[in-house]
Amino acid sequence: MTLRRRAFAIGGCAVLIGSSVNSHAQRRNPNEKIYDPGASDTEIRLGHFCPYSGPASAYKVIGEAHAAYWKWINDNGGINGRKVALVSRDDAYDPSRSLDVTRQLVENDKVLCLYNTLGTANNTAIRSYMNEQKIPQLWVSSGAAKWANPKAFPWTIGFQPDYRFEAAAYIKHALRAKPNARFGLLIQNDEFGEDYLRGVRDVLPDPDKRLTVMTYEITAERLDTQIDKLKAAGVDVVIDVTVPKFTVEAIRRMAELNWKPIHYLTNVSLSDVSVMQPAGTENTIGIITAAYLKDPANKVWENDAEMKIWRSWMSSYLPSANKSDVFYVFAYAVSSLMRETLRRCGNDLTRANVMKQATSLPFIRVPMLLPNIYVRTAPDDYYPISDVQLSQFTGAVWRPLQGYTRNPRTFAEPTNDVAENDRSRTSTSTAETAPASEKQPSTPSSEEAGRIAPTNASGPTAPAGK
Repeated sequence: MTLRRRAFAIGGCAVLIGSSVNSHAQRRNPNEKIYDPGASDTEIRLGHFCPYSGPASAYKVIGEAHAAYWKWINDNGGINGRKVALVSRDDAYDPSRSLDVTRQLVENDKVLCLYNTLGTANNTAIRSYMNEQKIPQLWVSSGAAKWANPKAFPWTIGFQPDYRFEAAAYIKHALRAKPNARFGLLIQNDEFGEDYLRGVRDVLPDPDKRLTVMTYEITAERLDTQIDKLKAAGVDVVIDVTVPKFTVEAIRRMAELNWKPIHYLTNVSLSDVSVMQPAGTENTIGIITAAYLKDPANKVWENDAEMKIWRSWMSSYLPSANKSDVFYVFAYAVSSLMRETLRRCGNDLTRANVMKQATSLPFIRVPMLLPNIYVRTAPDDYYPISDVQLSQFTGAVWRPLQGYTRNPRTFAEPTNDVAENDRSRTSTSTAETAPASEKQPSTPSSEEAGRIAPTNASGPTAPAGK
């Protein structure tokens, strides 16, 4: 009964939002062009921030990839004839700066919306402001479960699988292999870490006796003390919830101690370039994660159509970048989803319609997600990606350990009782719901090129002068 009441409350809110948008649409000619700040006949202006400096600056390549992506789209005709202008700012992974940067983007740069802004605490710092202003905060670069709260924050939606679900998946997997294991949780001392702690406690029997939690501050230099204490506590399984700089520290310290617990690593720190190589590849063998993106280093994808397009894009627009870095895959995937959202808006580039389109996506295929992982949203379902695949690092690639694990959402609103039934139909409906460019016409027009993957037999068109 409780779940039914919650679903009704959430649905009621969604109806209010939706009816406002729908009544607005009914009052105008569907061919009429209508804009909010940040959109015009010629341009769509998007806002973004990430840590180009500071302790999490390994993520700066995501912002650089976003910029390269929109140049690619613009070179191929833009979106519905409009060019995309990305305004990306540095918040140095500092939540107080995140709010200042967001105000600049909204009030000075006049962006239509924000997308893929990075960090849990950072996005929390701007969420109330964005919702008060009724400006979409789309495809947040954080897996916190809190982004799926359409009742309280209808203008904010995440992108990646949520952390609480990820942590629970690690615990369940470890318990099957080692039922009596003692667990250690290494987490950042903020909301980024708190979701993982909740996920562990959701499923670990007797956590007060079996769980040792160590925290670190983002201003720390090393994690020796935390790793030493986890080893001293007799921990058999470590769940490592760190940003890349500290992931490297943790792996190196374990190697120095010759300590080899079962090691699970948050999927936000999987970069070969920023983590695995600096930590020493020999020290990373056996690490387990919850993957949802294709690993660009794995030769299993060598002849994959999406991977070929991605590699061609990288060669043309980020020629000096390392093609084994999954952060570029992440940026490409989420930008593809942002572009599809805007494409579906047509000539109604109001913030209300952008949010409506973002929260009413059928099962659609986004390039570079693992096969059979789809994005789906609804006014009462703000979890775009619900599947992960536990995978283990071999020292060179991530090898799948099992099939997909699906988020049961037993601990977070909203509960979608029809999700499994909907998913069972994807095998017959993919061609109908996938973006047009996923069908990869052999000679796309410039308009078609801007939909999901500007492509021809040789990949993306190179910028002038190349």
